[in-house]
Amino acid sequence: MISLDLVVIGNCGFGALIDRQARIIWACLPRFDGDPFFSALLSDHGEPENGFWSIELAELDSSEQRYRRNSAVLETVLRDAQGGAVRITDFAPRFRHYDRMFRPPTLVRKVERIAGTPRIRVRLRPTSEFGTARPAVTRGSNHMRFVTGHSVMRLTTDAPLTYVASEQPFALERPLHFLLGPDESLTASVAGTAQEFLTETERYWSDWARQLSIPFEWQEAVVRAAITLKLCSFDETGGILAAMTTSVPEAPGSGRNWDYRYCWLRDSFYTVHALNRLGATRTMEGFLSYIANIVAGWSGGDLQPVFGIGLETDLSERQVDSLAGYRGMGPVRIGNDAFRQAQNDGYGSVILASAQSFFDIRVGKPGDVSLFRLLERLGEEAARLWDAPDAGLWELRTRKSVHTYSSLLCWAGCDRLALIARQLGLEPEARRWGETAAGIKAGVLERAWNERRGAFVQTFGGEDADASLLLMPYLGFLDASDPRFAGTLAFIEQELKRGPYLFRYSAPDDFGSPDTAFNVCTFWYIDALAAVGRVEEARALFEDMLACRNHVGLLSEDLHPETRELWGNFPQTYSMVGIINSATRLSKSWEEAF
Repeated sequence: MISLDLVVIGNCGFGALIDRQARIIWACLPRFDGDPFFSALLSDHGEPENGFWSIELAELDSSEQRYRRNSAVLETVLRDAQGGAVRITDFAPRFRHYDRMFRPPTLVRKVERIAGTPRIRVRLRPTSEFGTARPAVTRGSNHMRFVTGHSVMRLTTDAPLTYVASEQPFALERPLHFLLGPDESLTASVAGTAQEFLTETERYWSDWARQLSIPFEWQEAVVRAAITLKLCSFDETGGILAAMTTSVPEAPGSGRNWDYRYCWLRDSFYTVHALNRLGATRTMEGFLSYIANIVAGWSGGDLQPVFGIGLETDLSERQVDSLAGYRGMGPVRIGNDAFRQAQNDGYGSVILASAQSFFDIRVGKPGDVSLFRLLERLGEEAARLWDAPDAGLWELRTRKSVHTYSSLLCWAGCDRLALIARQLGLEPEARRWGETAAGIKAGVLERAWNERRGAFVQTFGGEDADASLLLMPYLGFLDASDPRFAGTLAFIEQELKRGPYLFRYSAPDDFGSPDTAFNVCTFWYIDALAAVGRVEEARALFEDMLACRNHVGLLSEDLHPETRELWGNFPQTYSMVGIINSATRLSKSWEEAF
């Protein structure tokens, strides 16, 4: 049975997911949001027949997996019942070549014998048209071509091609190499090319990780989260997608199956903050450029909350009946109709993220007056819509309310515009935006407060808790020592904790009551505990969350509070951002450590 004990490899153009047996079961080529060339993750509830690439060891007895140190290169060791063993090395090439980044839509696999007399079988069964078709196959002397309606992929190998094509088991006597990528001939040997790509790719990731600013504690977890966050970025535009998958349900049989291969504005500030803490300035600048392009292209009206990785605006959603879904739990959805929603937090999210460029002297293109004027247009909408009903942060599809979090972000956007104006020496604008922010804040303090609950609540005049309100101190809206925040924290603990983990909300929504904890909300809770001085509780819960990661240190969107099984789209960048931000907040300093 497929589970989320998966490993991600990629090169910031596409990504692939590999299970514990070294089967590649998900990869959209040539980029993250495309037709899955390997679709087995969503193709069956049992053993998939198609949509994967496996290198199977006869009489498999056990497997071990690890990333190579500080890299996105995976090693899987398979052992058989007779003492034989093979090592499979998987990666996607990424390195600087001819003064530009070389990152072809290519998967490289190396298979070598490390013990005994192992026998292997290669099964390469790609799909197209969302699992409905198998590509036509042609053969050359050392390659196979897979022809679909929109692409041609070529496997070049030094393995016996007859055995690969017929899926015939054979003895592994020497290292074998496989390159699956665009239909182009190699200009050097397969083994030499694979080894060069491996050496250069490993060097790239090691150098990238070496430049990170990391906390003294939990270094390995932070580096793995950082590399995963980087893997979810799209080099061409700078966009960072929410996850590499679509339609992995948030809970078993819940129908909460969504396509997350896009870029949400709500994530932007927190992602920029995490990248800034890491010192990953180039990735941060790329994302800021992506956001600036959205701002420049906005012509007024509702700012849609989610965009494609290439700034696509039409993400029309449809169901794909040809794929059964993760563990057979459909539906499988392509596209995301959340792009049609009004989510008023987006105006503030963009301003908060963009503010980095006005205050960070490292960025290559600092924010200037012209960018400020564009952001002011967003601020005008935030000032107009701060108390207007919307779908909210959690994207409710069938009803609208005045969501407190949306109002908070509208306030934050206006507040940051005042700071930016002052930084630019625009004192009249600074005063105007400061007064606007103060007016919004007064309204939120009055209308989002529930006297009976002794807490701020999810919606104006409502009764329900919302984990996003834990971010009030983080956003600068309230001091963590404010008794109103203490009351809100206590209310959220009472209503949303299941065991130690936090739900987004507990009130029934379009699909009933939620069944799983939302991982980033638990990290928000950890940060809130630290902010109010409950540091030891925060550290203990952070360690607990690290223990919930899969075997290579990755997290999905959701967690079952009883079984601790991972659910939801994978790997979830919001969850990895949570690891980074909480670790840097909780860790003792380098000075304290020695």
